[in-house]
Amino acid sequence: MARKAKELGALDVSRLNSPGLHAVGGVAGLALQVTDRGARSWILRAMVGGKRRDMGLGGYPDVTLAGAKEAARAARAKIKEGIDPVEDAKAKRSALYAQRAAAMTFSEAAKAYIAVKEAEWKNAKHGDQWRNTLATYAEPVIGNIFVREIEQSHVMRVLEPIWMEKTETAKRLRGRIEKVLDWARVRGYRSGENPARWRGHLDTLLQAPGKVQKRAHFPALPFDDLGAFMVELRKQEGMGARALEFAILTAARSGEVRGALWSEIDLADATWTIPASRMKMKREHRAALNAEAVTLLESLPRTGDLIFPNTKGDMLSDMTLTAVLRRMNRSDITAHGFRSTFRDWCSERTNYPRDVAEMALAHAIGDKVEAAYRRGDLFEKRRRMMKEWGKFSSKIQTAATVTPIKGKTVA
Repeated sequence: MARKAKELGALDVSRLNSPGLHAVGGVAGLALQVTDRGARSWILRAMVGGKRRDMGLGGYPDVTLAGAKEAARAARAKIKEGIDPVEDAKAKRSALYAQRAAAMTFSEAAKAYIAVKEAEWKNAKHGDQWRNTLATYAEPVIGNIFVREIEQSHVMRVLEPIWMEKTETAKRLRGRIEKVLDWARVRGYRSGENPARWRGHLDTLLQAPGKVQKRAHFPALPFDDLGAFMVELRKQEGMGARALEFAILTAARSGEVRGALWSEIDLADATWTIPASRMKMKREHRAALNAEAVTLLESLPRTGDLIFPNTKGDMLSDMTLTAVLRRMNRSDITAHGFRSTFRDWCSERTNYPRDVAEMALAHAIGDKVEAAYRRGDLFEKRRRMMKEWGKFSSKIQTAATVTPIKGKTVA
């Protein structure tokens, strides 16, 4: 058993400056070690498992004499219980490092998940939507919480404030939180059930989205007003206006038009073939070009393969077509809404079958049985329909007419 030295006071300890090991008393084996350079630290010398061990208890004066004695007594108590204080400290440090390595906040997990999945998403806008919704609604509440600690109450605190007012956003947000937490579980950052899952869980706590709010449609121009609108649109200058005009004439989506290439156009056959990579349904789509669309294309300069480039030669932004409408003081409608204008015209002013209009819009056929048997794309019928659409869009309406597939126009 270590011999107890004469117990020194705090003032005595402060005067120990000569190099070496100075016993301070109070606890057997406790000493102040002074190096040749004058650095001082506490050492506890004790027998552990039949071997002498020198255990560091911290530097002086950061660790005071009283603190060193307390640490020395705790170490000796462990030795008495058969525990090696040095190995015990190493094990605790190792466990702490492992815990830190396995710890990830929700914000970190969301960032990692997006980085992994972004390459398979349709466009950069989708990734931005993920980041924006999570940053706006989720991260202020759970962003700094470790994913292993996120529970149902946390998820409800995110969703409840917006579930009734912004149902569609909240629905998408819930799905995104669920995916991030699923990723974290598979990667080993959390365990147990996903507190953001809907079926059999949150569906018992929140109202069904379909019963809270009907899906909002894009504001659309009444089709009888289209002719007058096109007159004003054709007065607008710039590629944005021409892209919007082409989108209306083809009933195409904004992204399909903004990314359109000359190599996709066959002017002789009046056909625009859009590759699957740029289509919402991920299937190649043939669009029939009416005479008005062909005339528009022929009037455009060719500075590269991109049909509607911006001033730098790059693709127009998704806000460019909206900016055209704002310049025309038409913030009451959207570029995408013209697809609804076209669809309404098909239903109320023509006798073309529903599936012809749906294929022109590149929509999926809703009936799975019909889709299984449908092999063609009704292209010739669509060509005739788009021809009528081009004529209709260029005429200011004075009376309602119905355009049949064959035969004379009926007033």
